[in-house]
Amino acid sequence: MLKRIKDYFSKGELMLWGISTLCVLVSFFMFDRENYLALSASLIGVIYLILNAKGNPIGQVLVIIFSLLYGIISYSFSYYGEMITYLGMTMPMAVFALISWLKNPFNGNKAEVTVNSISKGEAVFMSVLTLVVTILFFFILQAFGTANILPSTLSVATSFLAVYLTFRRSPFYAVAYAANDIVLIVLWIMASIADTRYISVVVCFSVFLINDIYSFFSWQNMRKRQMAVKSIRFEHTKV
Repeated sequence: MLKRIKDYFSKGELMLWGISTLCVLVSFFMFDRENYLALSASLIGVIYLILNAKGNPIGQVLVIIFSLLYGIISYSFSYYGEMITYLGMTMPMAVFALISWLKNPFNGNKAEVTVNSISKGEAVFMSVLTLVVTILFFFILQAFGTANILPSTLSVATSFLAVYLTFRRSPFYAVAYAANDIVLIVLWIMASIADTRYISVVVCFSVFLINDIYSFFSWQNMRKRQMAVKSIRFEHTKV
């Protein structure tokens, strides 16, 4: 099992995974030591991030589990925006993304999704749809009396972009998630002012930010490699 993991992940990816896990554990035992649900969510998040960076559909299965746990954590601090976003949007979209990734393996390899690109027309459609969803959610969050409503609304916008681009198998899903991580870091810093236990959540999303930045470059490399393979296959078919 260990050999298969070493063969699948590069040394840099294993180092990133290990350091991320260590940061999550250290911050939990320094600032929390009680909320094991948050610890579980953070550790699952670290695993799904490294799998998503590889384009592995199993990562989307873990996103579904993470969304459920994070929704419960958000409810505990009245971050209803986060709760509604992850339970009502991220989790269902992760199901669709899972189906999309499973239907589009690269070269028959079920552990790697085929990287996709979206057209300018679809980018415009996505932007308009994001604006509509964000405005709608603002009034929903306002009705729920959501704490820190403006950053919570911004989190909805970045989350929607992220899940849409994940579903469409675009490398820019990681950029949208990185933007969402920054918003969440701000949100949970606000929460940690009232309760220092949430510092561990701040550390968690800081780790997520680094992993999402890595994921973007990983997918760009994946795209180049896949295009090279397709080019070689095309040349062979011509011959």
